[in-house]
Amino acid sequence: MNPHPCKPHAPAGTHKCIYTHIYTFIYTFYTHRAQQPQPRRNYNSQHAAGPGPAPRPAGPAPAACPLPSAPPAAVGGRSARRPLRQSGRWRGGWRRSARLPSHRLSGSFPSPFSLPDRRERDTGSPGDLLPPASPLPSCGNNEKSVPQLLIRDLKFEKKSLAKLMFSPDQENHPSKAPVKYGELIVLGYNGSLPNGDRGRRKSRFALFKRPKANGVKPSTVHIACTPQAAKAISNKDQHSISYTLSRAQTVVVEYTHDSNTDMFQIGRSTESPIDFVVTDTVPGSQSNSDTQSVQSTISRFACRIICERNPPFTARIYAAGFDSSKNIFLGEKAAKWKTSDGQMDGLTTNGVLVMHPRNGFTEDSKPGVWREISVCGNVFSLRETRSAQQRGKMVENETNQLQDGSLIDLCGATLLWRTAEGLSRTPTVKHLEALRQEINAARPQCPVGFNTLAFPSMKRKDVVDEKQPWVYLNCGHVHGYHNWGNKEERDGKDRECPMCRSVGPYVPLWLGCEAGFYVDAGPPTHAFSPCGHVCSEKTTAYWSQIPLPHGTHTFHAACPFCAHQLAGEQGYIRLIFQGPLD
Repeated sequence: MNPHPCKPHAPAGTHKCIYTHIYTFIYTFYTHRAQQPQPRRNYNSQHAAGPGPAPRPAGPAPAACPLPSAPPAAVGGRSARRPLRQSGRWRGGWRRSARLPSHRLSGSFPSPFSLPDRRERDTGSPGDLLPPASPLPSCGNNEKSVPQLLIRDLKFEKKSLAKLMFSPDQENHPSKAPVKYGELIVLGYNGSLPNGDRGRRKSRFALFKRPKANGVKPSTVHIACTPQAAKAISNKDQHSISYTLSRAQTVVVEYTHDSNTDMFQIGRSTESPIDFVVTDTVPGSQSNSDTQSVQSTISRFACRIICERNPPFTARIYAAGFDSSKNIFLGEKAAKWKTSDGQMDGLTTNGVLVMHPRNGFTEDSKPGVWREISVCGNVFSLRETRSAQQRGKMVENETNQLQDGSLIDLCGATLLWRTAEGLSRTPTVKHLEALRQEINAARPQCPVGFNTLAFPSMKRKDVVDEKQPWVYLNCGHVHGYHNWGNKEERDGKDRECPMCRSVGPYVPLWLGCEAGFYVDAGPPTHAFSPCGHVCSEKTTAYWSQIPLPHGTHTFHAACPFCAHQLAGEQGYIRLIFQGPLD
């Protein structure tokens, strides 16, 4: 069986290039053609336009002659074409089947790949054809001139033949893929939004290098006595940040274009300046209506990320984003101040919090310390509450530079930043699908019903299947769904495990489908409690110790796949499967 159906099948032991076969075919074709006698008709004397050329004087043939620089001129309104042989094989269908798009060879004879169709051959009159050119220049030995001529012609045909016979991947031409800065993944969604990803509203957003830089950097500072004067100073075609100190004083900082950076904006607004639309995450929400019914605490223009267009493609985060008028307004109630060097800075109403993990986003990762980012990108300790007027202390030894695994909290939604390099070490969706099939191939069974259990496909990750595995969260024993141990006084919340008699929650198991949340490529042997999302041991151990912001001043660990607050001593359990009896 041919492993490469796009390529011609070659016999065993044959390692010739396709161009070698083409060269051999053309060389044999023209060599055989040069040895054939001329046609019976004398086109030079009967059908030429005007008097024919004078006969060549008798004498020895010249030693060498140059190749013609251009084909002879057309006569009778028809292009130059060789006279046609009258044999049945010449007129048969093999010429039609072998015909490829026309690319004229550079010589005095036409390319065998640019042949006239049958209708033209049958209806064309001899008077419409040019005088037959010699198959090769009039040299001392035609056969010796064939290889040099064909080698030159093959150089012209090589690229066109490769485009026809091979795909772009097979041509070994490196494609210019766009530069990827990283990805933002929203915590609480298992691979996609409940109603699907649409447009700018999705659970995962990739940041690519823009065709044209749109970054900005601070430039001129204006001090106005009234807000009206500040609006006059601010240009609608230029980015600016307005700091309202009082009703009588406003400071406007203008920003100019930066050709070395790209800017991406995140927020709740659906206006055009927002690249990534984020809504509030409701734990365990099954539809977008669940999130829209809650009053949002996410800012319409929450934050912006500035990425350098040149290696190492550093990404930095700043609080607040520019609106449709390319302005950022910090009102009187927002925390703002003047720095030691005379520049202005401030915080948004609910703030933008960032946490950088220690040791990167790996198996050995440890949680870092949550910090708040200002409008100018400075790092501060947390305020007493999210909307307090008093800012925290400035942390000078930390920066706003994002690293692989950094968490960004927008007071209602938490984002995970993954760099392009970090994603290259992360298991893919195909890898997770292979792990799912491997578990199902082991044929785990229910200890009570003895029926085979199987994790549903990733497309049905939210639908309970009849073969769905269920687990007792207190002990970790995996069963199929049954009513054993369900007592009325427990209201169906707690069940007694038939294997160890422990009483606890009884929930279905779901495979974690968002590969960006995994810190390793280990098998899915553990599950979060109480939601039942399954992933690797290192992944459950990492997220169980990450305190995620909740509300205005509390933190707790949560499942990254559904945002449910973790319960139990560890927040996760080890799964105990029952193997098949046979």
